[in-house]
Amino acid sequence: MAKKLAPRNPRAAHHRKAIANRRVGEGSQCKCGETRAHALIPGSDPRICAACQRSVARKKLTDDHHIAGRANNPMTISVPVNDHRAELSVPQNAWPQKTLENLDRSPLRSAAAHIRGFVDTVIYLMEKFLLWVAEMIELLDTHLEENLGSKWWKNTMLNSFEPKP
Repeated sequence: MAKKLAPRNPRAAHHRKAIANRRVGEGSQCKCGETRAHALIPGSDPRICAACQRSVARKKLTDDHHIAGRANNPMTISVPVNDHRAELSVPQNAWPQKTLENLDRSPLRSAAAHIRGFVDTVIYLMEKFLLWVAEMIELLDTHLEENLGSKWWKNTMLNSFEPKP
């Protein structure tokens, strides 16, 4: 799997992760292999993740994520429950509290939430939706190079995609 993008505030991210790890137990893992502390259910024995818990209960395995925060916009996207908890809610909960809650309904706080939510969602989508494609293409190139030579694309329709000097 590709390396994740660095958090905007590494110290705060480390603190949140340490708290989550203490809550579920350092090194905890669900039988499905899930290890992200925010996706694991505290107090479960044996340790279980939200997706497996819902699967056993025959409940929906997705959550509706409020991209800009519930207080700022009702729009949601459907995402796997473990990703919602561990990949989208974690950075959203690191936003300034005044922006996330927006108790006074400030249009500027709402605008900030929309920008923050868009950035968090695009990063999530890039990591989950696109990086595996780049990794697969790189593996395929290595395979083709090993089997057909270092310039395997020459005299094929892919030759037109060769980078220009």
